[in-house]
Amino acid sequence: MGTKITIRAIIELVGKPKEHIERTIKEYVDKIQETKEYEVLKVDFSEIQKQDGTEFWATFAELELTSDMQNLTTFCFDYMPAVIEILSPEKMTINDSQISEFFNDLQARLHEVNLVAKQMKMQIDMMNRNTANLFRNYIAVLLGKGDLTSEQISKFTGVPKEMVEDYLDHMIDEGKVKMEGEKYIFVRKEVVNNGSEETS
Repeated sequence: MGTKITIRAIIELVGKPKEHIERTIKEYVDKIQETKEYEVLKVDFSEIQKQDGTEFWATFAELELTSDMQNLTTFCFDYMPAVIEILSPEKMTINDSQISEFFNDLQARLHEVNLVAKQMKMQIDMMNRNTANLFRNYIAVLLGKGDLTSEQISKFTGVPKEMVEDYLDHMIDEGKVKMEGEKYIFVRKEVVNNGSEETS
């Protein structure tokens, strides 16, 4: 797609600490300027400002740059601008092969994003399962030392009481914990002479 398009783009960043956001926005723009596919015509940086009622800082860079449609599609995926405005040309003529190339490139990018999203979901699911197992083992260790209420377990672990009780309910269903009054008791399994297990 040889037609050159000039755009105005705004790239926003929010985060902390302040120095990191200031450095990162400049690194973003430097990387764009170093990319041969983009001809950067103008750059303006806003003053960094603290978000009301938070510890986060926000800033943005406004750029004017020229490239073709295919590379501008890549630009949008790589840098996720908050705003895109086409400055020129006012009209363009695009043939069928150019449209096909544009949509094929767009689809390839979407597949990449979808793959990354699925991989991230798998990693998060695995991390959540491992964290849940670790926390349940920690509860078992605590109850192995003595009977405790959910509030006491919450204080020991730093986990909210409601979440602790959700885990304890699952452990009761699994027969690993039982409840007497407000206290939770670890169910110990003992092997008797015939090889069977008894709980206590």
